[in-house]
Amino acid sequence: MRRCIVLAAAAAATFSISATAADSVKVGVVTFLSGPAAGAFGIPAKNAADAVVEALNAGGKVPGSYKTPGFGGSRIELTYIDEAGGTAKQVTEYRNLVQRQDVDLVIGYISSGDCLAIAPVAEELKKLTVLFDCGTPRIFEDASYKYVFRTGAHGGMDHLSVALYVNEKIPNLATYAGINQNYAWGQDSWNDFDAAMQAIKPGVTATSSQMPKFQAGQFGAEITALLNAKPDVIHSSFWGGDLEAFILQAVPRGLFQRSQVIITPGEHIMFRMANQIPDGTIIGARGTHGVFAPDTELNRWFRKLYMDKHNTQPIYATYKMTQAILAVKSAWEKAQKANGGKRPSQDQVIAAFEHLQWETPSGVVRLGLGKGHQAMQGTAVGRTKRVGDQMTVSDVRYFTADQVTPPDGVKAVDWIKSGGFLKKK
Repeated sequence: MRRCIVLAAAAAATFSISATAADSVKVGVVTFLSGPAAGAFGIPAKNAADAVVEALNAGGKVPGSYKTPGFGGSRIELTYIDEAGGTAKQVTEYRNLVQRQDVDLVIGYISSGDCLAIAPVAEELKKLTVLFDCGTPRIFEDASYKYVFRTGAHGGMDHLSVALYVNEKIPNLATYAGINQNYAWGQDSWNDFDAAMQAIKPGVTATSSQMPKFQAGQFGAEITALLNAKPDVIHSSFWGGDLEAFILQAVPRGLFQRSQVIITPGEHIMFRMANQIPDGTIIGARGTHGVFAPDTELNRWFRKLYMDKHNTQPIYATYKMTQAILAVKSAWEKAQKANGGKRPSQDQVIAAFEHLQWETPSGVVRLGLGKGHQAMQGTAVGRTKRVGDQMTVSDVRYFTADQVTPPDGVKAVDWIKSGGFLKKK
């Protein structure tokens, strides 16, 4: 771990920590800062990191157990990397963060493809790396890691929960289809939803599965295919620029009127596109984030902090970034306490991180999968609804983590195919 400036004795006494614990902690943060995923997702995540870290460094600003400045008294310093550019570029940028910029840890990655590429490199370089968003279950289902954690739930819960939701709300549905991006996230999303529908309602028919290229931007042929297939329900895990383009192209052609459209991560564009998203569109937020977050002191604090700084609603990307930062703080300070108040080593932080449970603006989260490296949390599904000039959600259904998450060591798609979730109440 890095050693920087030594805190003055008086300040050390104020915070009841040792001088060596007061060195800064350099954190590499990776999110989309350019390209079609930036405005709808990556920049809000950066804005949340800036605001939350500023409050943490000030000390005493964050409710609950987060009042100690920084990470255990050590000031947090953020270094940003743009996630745009593809997996090869991200691996190069990651190596630069670790080997040249000497960061203490990395928090980042929205794209599932980037997470799959980065995880083994983090293990090779032996650097604590916290994945804050990417959804593919394959990270910890296909490999085991010491240095990699993911503080948000994997996507299996998203697509199982919407399948349960539409079965409750549209009991007579007979056909369904999908449009998902042709890479790990989109492929896993469709496989999980398809398996869930078959397990819940044997005999329903999948009429079409469209898999356009990631960031294709133009979906005319796929929309035509879906209109011709005439499914009762259309499932999509589109996000960022692809999702915005799909809505702008599909709504005028009547696709949302012809079929019930489900957008599993749709919450993140509901305010940006409030005038374009039809009422009744089924959406999720990849957990109990954003409009689905609980009414707690920590959530009220976070919402006010973000809205005061950016004059807009915090979306689920902002919640997931905050969730990751607070996880690191919780693990760091747990390790520091066990180390007699001294700055912990990376191995001590990792040991404290495993099987961690911590409070977030989205509720309590625990690392219950991936041998204590993968988060579990509940989720929610609802329908878009305009109230005056505001976009909100209605007809919301909440699912606990246990209802929509497989046991540790079991692949999500296998658990869904087996109908294991049907035994959960």
